[in-house]
Amino acid sequence: MHDTDRVGRWARRWGRAKRWEYWAVLTPTHVVGVTISSLDYAGLAQVWVLDRATRDEVDAVAIAPFARRTPLPGTLGTGPASVTTRAVKAQFDDDEHGTRLRARTGRVRLDVTAALPPGHERLGVVVPWDSRTFQYTVKDVARPVVGRLEVDGRTFDVPLGSFAVLDHGRGYWPRELSWNWGFGAGVVDGRTVGLQLGGRWTDGTGSTENAVVVDGRLHKLREDLTWSWTDGRWTDPWTVRGACADLTFTPFHDRVSHTDLRVVRSSTHQCFGHWSGWVTLDDGTRLEIEDLLGAAEDVNQLW
Repeated sequence: MHDTDRVGRWARRWGRAKRWEYWAVLTPTHVVGVTISSLDYAGLAQVWVLDRATRDEVDAVAIAPFARRTPLPGTLGTGPASVTTRAVKAQFDDDEHGTRLRARTGRVRLDVTAALPPGHERLGVVVPWDSRTFQYTVKDVARPVVGRLEVDGRTFDVPLGSFAVLDHGRGYWPRELSWNWGFGAGVVDGRTVGLQLGGRWTDGTGSTENAVVVDGRLHKLREDLTWSWTDGRWTDPWTVRGACADLTFTPFHDRVSHTDLRVVRSSTHQCFGHWSGWVTLDDGTRLEIEDLLGAAEDVNQLW
């Protein structure tokens, strides 16, 4: 229904097109984030790894002027996304069975496959800010993932029971915006559950990006939810509440990123931890959630 192939191809809108693929991989031992993105005037690639036991981080970031050597498909699933720089190399390849994620830096090697089970559903939302700016996002949570991760020469299996989460974005953005995003994935009482939550950036648009996926079936949470956290105390509990959900997020790690290049400024606190509480499914039943691994973030962006 939605085709974003022309995003980034309008010369008169140059500088406002934002395109990206972000994959998070949640394993029993590590959390991995891989980003391939284009902001028109620059490409940004990142591979970030957190050791869950030691809390040690490994981070590699590369900036490609004018997003050179950063090809991205116009529409989800229509071609590979890749980046090739000295610091970061990454490629995402889709087929009918899933997505192979490969990334390489000076310290990290990642090669995993996020399966696409038959009938698996994902959330796609158009968020219109005005007649000239919008975002089309696909949030794909609770994709089973297996493979290998290597950090500083040490190899770790990514076993069954690990999950991958995709944030796919294409759109023309306003100059400045802030948002919250939360996700979680795991097994609850024998059922595979994926949690997707968003806030602030959709206010006033008539769109929301809240949903829960249970055994591949997506249940849309259609109301705006209220986020609450203590600014500056990022590892204190967060809450996300509404008539259809009452969730508490308890972080164990705060991933901090601050950039100030005058033209571009960014402040990000992406916390990793566990979600507990409940959400209401389409048939009105209440799904109880306990210790679902995931993330919650607060981002302020000028770009």
